[in-house]
Amino acid sequence: MPYQKFQTTSTLNAILFTLFLFGWSSFSIAEDTTSKIERVSVAIRKAVPLLESAATGSAKEKQCFTCHSQALPVFALTEARTRGFKVDQEVLASQLKHTAAHLQRGLKGYREGRGQGGRVMTAGYALWTLEAGDWPPDETTAAVSHYLLEFQKDDKRWHQGSSRPPSAGSDFANTYLALRALQHFATEDQKTAKDARVANVGKWLLATQAKDTEDRVFRFRALSYIDSAQDQITAERNELIAKQREDGGWSQKPDMTSDAYATGTVLDALLRDGAKATDKVIEGGVEYLLDTQLEDGSWHVVTRAKPFQPYFETGFPHEKDQFISTAATGWATIALTLTLPEARPGTSDVE
Repeated sequence: MPYQKFQTTSTLNAILFTLFLFGWSSFSIAEDTTSKIERVSVAIRKAVPLLESAATGSAKEKQCFTCHSQALPVFALTEARTRGFKVDQEVLASQLKHTAAHLQRGLKGYREGRGQGGRVMTAGYALWTLEAGDWPPDETTAAVSHYLLEFQKDDKRWHQGSSRPPSAGSDFANTYLALRALQHFATEDQKTAKDARVANVGKWLLATQAKDTEDRVFRFRALSYIDSAQDQITAERNELIAKQREDGGWSQKPDMTSDAYATGTVLDALLRDGAKATDKVIEGGVEYLLDTQLEDGSWHVVTRAKPFQPYFETGFPHEKDQFISTAATGWATIALTLTLPEARPGTSDVE
C-alpha cells in the first residue's frame, strides 16, 4: 500500500511537471508571437507616414501618376488600414483622385489605342491603384480596358518598351498588370475580347521562362488568371522559395545582394497564395525586413535605372534612390501587413 501511494504520487508529480513544462513552453511561444507582432506593427507604423509623404510630395510636384509614388503607397496604405493602422484618409483619397485624373487626361488616347506615357505599365498600375481604393468602374476605366485589349494585340503578351529595372522592364510584370486590370475593370461588352486575349497570353506565359525575381514573382501571380494546372503553380511557388538567401531575403538578380524590393514582392506573392506567417520561409523574410528597416522607417534600395527626367524631391529619404526606395518600402510594408490578422469590424485604429 505505501508503495502504491508512492507510485501514485510520483505519477502525479510527473504529470504536473509535464503540464508545467508544456504550460511554460506555450507561454514562451505566445510571448514570442506577441513580440513578433509588436515588432511588425512598429515597423508598419514607422513606414506609413513616409509613404504618405512620398505620395503627397510627388503629386504636388508632378501631375502624372507614378507606380512608385502613387501605386505602391496606395497599396500599402489600404492594406495597413484593413489591419487597423491609422492612415490619413485625405491623403489616400487625394492619391486616388490624382490617379483617376491622370487617366482622364489620356482618355482620348486610350479610346484611340495610343494610351499614355508608360503604356501598359502606367495603365495597369493605375487601374490596380484604383482597384485597391475601391474606385467604381466608369467610362475612363472602360477606355483603359479597351486600350489594354487592343494594344500589342498581335503579340502573345504585353511587352515592356522601356528598361528601368526592377519595376519597369519585365514582360511578365506588364502581362500581369494587364491581366489584373482586365479581370477587374473589363466591361461586359469586352468579355469576349478579354477571354480571347487571356487564352492567347496564357500560352506564352506557360512556355516562357523567367530570368530574375521580378519575372518570377509576376509570372507566378499571373498564373491565377489563366487556365494553369495546380502542379504548374506549385512548381513556380517552389522556385520562388528556393531563391531565398541565407539572410532570409531575396535579391533582384543572382549577382546582387538581398533587398527590400525583391523580398517584399516575393513575400507578398507567397502570402496571397496562402502561405502562413508562421511558415519558415515567411518568418525568414519578415526577419530580414525587420532587421534592414532604417530608423526613419524606410528601406533603402540603390537604383539601377538610368534617370530620364529632371530630379525632384518627394519628401522621401535617399535622394536619387528615393523612387525605388519608396517602391521597396511600399512592398515591404505590404508584406508585413499581410502577416497580421485583419482588424475586426468596429475596432479602433492600431495605436
